[in-house]
Amino acid sequence: MINESEIKALISLLDDTDDEVVSQVEKRIFQLGPEVIPAIEQNWDLVEINELRQRRLDEIIKRIQSDALTSELRLWKQTNQTDLLEGALIINKVKYPDVDRQFIDNLIDKIKLDVWLEMHYDLTSFEKIKILNYVFFDVHRFLGDNEDYHNPDNSYLSRVFERKKGNPISLAIIYSLVAQRLRLPVFGINLPQHFIVGYLENYSDTEPLRLNDTKIMIPEPNTRVQFYINPFNKGSIFPRENLYVFLKQVNIEPREEYFLPGTNIEILKRMVRNLISAYEKLKNPAMISQFEAMMAVLDEG
Repeated sequence: MINESEIKALISLLDDTDDEVVSQVEKRIFQLGPEVIPAIEQNWDLVEINELRQRRLDEIIKRIQSDALTSELRLWKQTNQTDLLEGALIINKVKYPDVDRQFIDNLIDKIKLDVWLEMHYDLTSFEKIKILNYVFFDVHRFLGDNEDYHNPDNSYLSRVFERKKGNPISLAIIYSLVAQRLRLPVFGINLPQHFIVGYLENYSDTEPLRLNDTKIMIPEPNTRVQFYINPFNKGSIFPRENLYVFLKQVNIEPREEYFLPGTNIEILKRMVRNLISAYEKLKNPAMISQFEAMMAVLDEG
């Protein structure tokens, strides 16, 4: 439990002229962890009266939040990595910490319902995807952000929902989550230099669709892809042969893994790499450091 008197004393010492005292105070506040932040906010009047205190506390709070998110990502990897949405929202919290999982779930379910109202389940897989494309791109108006491709907001799901714009990975994540809630076996494909999704053939998950069901689908080993979909290009559909052409154009030797679903860890790695690249262009070392820490967690054996 946070001691109110201790917090006030620590805040008052943050502008001490002795660097060693300040160092020990900062260390103690950091040790208290995320629970200290509300206590600091309740005593913000002590912070506002001194610019130096405010600057130092801002830095400490950022470090606490960064450390907490890194720990949260590690826990997700160890216990819950089948939930792609949860992992993507942990990344989202780096810039938008107040993201609400239930709110995002509701947005996904709204798209799902709109597709379901148009769909008959005696349709072919191709016909079902055509309906999904119509609702996703024409009704809800999602599109690839070609004008500001490297904008970091293209990687944060909460902002993609607000702006209706995203990059290949964020759009593919939302698209596949909607599809899977409709019991359509659509998963992210581990293609280099561009991210797409694939519709798996002979998928054995035959559970009936329930409108309030958010059961997570998992790609099965050795399941082939029936066809591929590019959510960044309004859901264009194409066969395996097109991927060979693309890989030849970018001078990459084809490997079987490039044609198959990637793991959620691989998908998040690509999302984090995009963010590191975006913040390198913006020359923002603090955000680069945060995402490098997250990449280190995802790379852990």
